Amino acid sequence: MTTTRLPRKATVLLAGLVLAALAGCGSAGGKGPAEALGSEAAAQPPVKAVPAVPPGLAGMPPLLDPNDVYAADRPNQLSPVVKDFPSRVYVPNTTSNTVSVIDPATYKVIDTIPVGIQPQHVVPSWDLKTLWVNNNRGHTLTPINPATGEAGEPVEVHDPYNLYFTPNGKYAVVMASMDKELVFRDPRTMNRVKTVPVTCFGVNHADFSADGRYFIVSCEFSGELLKVDTEKMEVVAQQKLPYEGAMPQDVKISPDGKTFYVADMMAHGMWVFSGEQFDTPKLLPTGKGCHGLYVSRDSREMYISNRGEGSISVYDFQQGRLTKKWQLPDGGSPDMGGVSADGKVLWLSGRYDGEVYAIDTATGRQLARIPVGGGPHGLAVYPQPGRYSLGHTGVFR
Repeated sequence: MTTTRLPRKATVLLAGLVLAALAGCGSAGGKGPAEALGSEAAAQPPVKAVPAVPPGLAGMPPLLDPNDVYAADRPNQLSPVVKDFPSRVYVPNTTSNTVSVIDPATYKVIDTIPVGIQPQHVVPSWDLKTLWVNNNRGHTLTPINPATGEAGEPVEVHDPYNLYFTPNGKYAVVMASMDKELVFRDPRTMNRVKTVPVTCFGVNHADFSADGRYFIVSCEFSGELLKVDTEKMEVVAQQKLPYEGAMPQDVKISPDGKTFYVADMMAHGMWVFSGEQFDTPKLLPTGKGCHGLYVSRDSREMYISNRGEGSISVYDFQQGRLTKKWQLPDGGSPDMGGVSADGKVLWLSGRYDGEVYAIDTATGRQLARIPVGGGPHGLAVYPQPGRYSLGHTGVFR
């Protein structure tokens, strides 16, 4: 084979040209190696950065099903903590300053417990071991032992209209409605940890995102919603509802965690919106005085109490629409409550009628109408399925 050698000067010149070409690859106007060489890589699109998924709330127990935040709430799926507790319905009577205790097997009041001034809600603790009675104007919380039905010594807490717990159990969150505050407290001692002043009026109800990173709060008297960062304990967004005279009440997240619903007793329906985007809510009319929201044990439906017309609307999550409406015989004022452990009975207080309603969830038929004290409000059906409580009258995960 004959090899042709270039003269030394030509070799040096060629090497210099190659180095110059490579040096130009990194300049502002130069071409990259792939373009300069005409390689296949030049035709490849640039790699786009994938945004990181925000981590969930530290210490929060993982969901049993990432597609259903209520997967732990199936019929009779009781935690070992509560499985031996007697089944009862605890009814706070705001004008009688008592809690009526109903045996759901007989529909009879079997006990009446004196508590503080203006009890608003009976709230299961995060660890499921205690029921806290929110004595709003008495500025105390009365603990009730659900194993024995006995009340303990009241704990001093200012303006406890409602009570929630962060999904990791780290804090209790007091909805101090008149004080215009969200107060983060130790969930066992109720000692104050951090006070978050708010600019809206009447903070009262809430629910947490599926990953626990934030929660949505309704402000009843100014018609507003808040978005609160759970870990930072800070309000991160706020908006006015697009309805003159709006009075938002109960808050609930959809089973898939994508949508929030807020009952509104003056708009006579519930607001529907994305919690992540915190976009402008859309109103779905349900009935006069829309007030309480309760998810069925199979996560398929939500029961909506319409306090102003004595009815319960039924919303189908998959269809995204109302499918039924149940009218209470002889009217009534269905307010707050909960679903029985087996999912067969919806219990609601009759706020303006001194009574409690038991409603068949299969047919909508009224099973019982039970006289209690004056102004019954946030009753708790207990025990219920779930691993831990987020508060209110029983929101479980």
